[in-house]
Amino acid sequence: MLNHDNLEKYADVLLWGLRTARKERFKKGDIILIQFDPPALRLAEALYSKLIDQRMNVLQRMSLTCRMEHSFYSRANTRQLVFIPPGEKDLYAHLNGRIYLHAPESLTHLSDVDPFVIAKAQVSRKPLRDIFNEREEMGAYAWTLCTVPTDEMAKQAGMSLEDYTAQLIRACYLDEDKPVEKWSAIYKEVGEIKAWLNSLSVRSFFISSDNVDLRITPGEKRKWIGISGHNIPSFEIFLSPDWRGTEGTYYANQPSFRMGNYVEGVKLRFEKGIAVTIEAQKGEEFAVKQLAMDKGAGQVGEFSLTDRRFSRINRFMADTLFDENYGGDYGNCHIAVGSSYSDTYDGNPAELDKKKKKALGFNDSALHWDLVNTEAKTVTAELKTGEKVLIYENGEFRY
Repeated sequence: MLNHDNLEKYADVLLWGLRTARKERFKKGDIILIQFDPPALRLAEALYSKLIDQRMNVLQRMSLTCRMEHSFYSRANTRQLVFIPPGEKDLYAHLNGRIYLHAPESLTHLSDVDPFVIAKAQVSRKPLRDIFNEREEMGAYAWTLCTVPTDEMAKQAGMSLEDYTAQLIRACYLDEDKPVEKWSAIYKEVGEIKAWLNSLSVRSFFISSDNVDLRITPGEKRKWIGISGHNIPSFEIFLSPDWRGTEGTYYANQPSFRMGNYVEGVKLRFEKGIAVTIEAQKGEEFAVKQLAMDKGAGQVGEFSLTDRRFSRINRFMADTLFDENYGGDYGNCHIAVGSSYSDTYDGNPAELDKKKKKALGFNDSALHWDLVNTEAKTVTAELKTGEKVLIYENGEFRY
């Protein structure tokens, strides 16, 4: 449903995102991987041409089809599940950029697979993600991703493919003559909000809605980041808190499609930073087993807020990339259980070794699962002076 003009603009915005996400400038000869689901082929082709023109060394890799993915998780033995192909680590250690084009043809095709099997494969690939994280901290690598509309996504979101595509075009500002200029302007404006948030000396944040009563502790040496180029679209402003200070109840009123499973109404209760109670109206077994995949899976790695004045997303999209950036009437907040982001460290991330990350309360896990709440809410900051400041209400930052 995306026409040639849409695809060209989308490719330009993705390349803006990739450049913005990297600390160091790209140079001719850098190695860029385009990873794509089969329905995203045309966008992959548009990106490939532009990167070749920029004199990059471009690699392409098509993701498993849904049928292949089901065969893998339902038939593979343990050795096959944890198998890392020869040369894979070496490739990851040399990539300078990666663009992932998400275009699933099914969102529930793994619902009959044991979630522990899925988790085992996820954990086995964590060392590869660690390579990316280390290279990104050094400034040698960056990534971005986007979604390409499919019939399955539209169906699960309760829309026609035409309406779904129209939502995506608006959300990514592809209806603008010069969408890259629009994204650059948003990046600058959101920078003012981040600067304000980072000027506050905060002990704890308190999030309150009809179903959320949660304390988040930012921890030492933290900063708010966002609109970093990593996701297209992205309107969230977030940090990775000290997981040890999480207390209370969190509820995700937005459903999740994750790893071929549907999960709805996730409710978590935290004590001393750990999710001690895990409930879900649908998909509870999957949720429980995801949060048990490793030691850090039941701990918070991200806390995020979206200002509705920037996001044009006002429908459930059956895609976390869009749903975690929901604008609507009240914006959204989300937490991610699992891994944290070292670029929210207020210093040089390259100096963060495992020991220092642990001491600062940066969470480590093979999981990173965003759980979204779009209810009307307030977020209050308790400053280290004891003063309380309302920072977020009715979907907007109060700066």
